[in-house]
Amino acid sequence: MFRSGSVVGVVHQDESETPQQHRTTTVDQGRFCVARCSCGWRGPARRARSLARTDAEGHALSGV
Repeated sequence: MFRSGSVVGVVHQDESETPQQHRTTTVDQGRFCVARCSCGWRGPARRARSLARTDAEGHALSGV
């Protein structure tokens, strides 16, 4: 039998306890390389992959 108004077994998580992990990748687009993140961030197009990787590392460390 279903009882209206009762909730059983619900676990609540505080968002501050589980920070979003930033997973970055680099993607080649023609002559350029772009850093992207799972949060939606996108770095500027770079000719050097090393600069795109540096952009990605900076983003991941800043958490922005």
